[in-house]
Amino acid sequence: MQYLVIAYDNEGALEKRLEVRDAHVEGTKKLMNEGKIINAGALIEEEQMVGSTLLVDFANDDEINDWLSNEPYVQNNVWNMEEFQIVPVKLLTK
Repeated sequence: MQYLVIAYDNEGALEKRLEVRDAHVEGTKKLMNEGKIINAGALIEEEQMVGSTLLVDFANDDEINDWLSNEPYVQNNVWNMEEFQIVPVKLLTK
């Protein structure tokens, strides 16, 4: 199922974000190659990264939970999981 993921960072998490960004990008690219992540990008406010948005395609909740349990931004408390949103979507195809 396809989902829009909106993940704002915890306040003051920019330094942590930058420290683990390479691991986050590496894992995201791997999942993009597998077709699990369709697209991803940083949320920007006042020219500063403040969160992430992703379009994902996971078969079930177990796959989403597995991704999240291994996601560097979750493991390192970058994303504010209290405001984390996963919204089902149906993306337009060619």
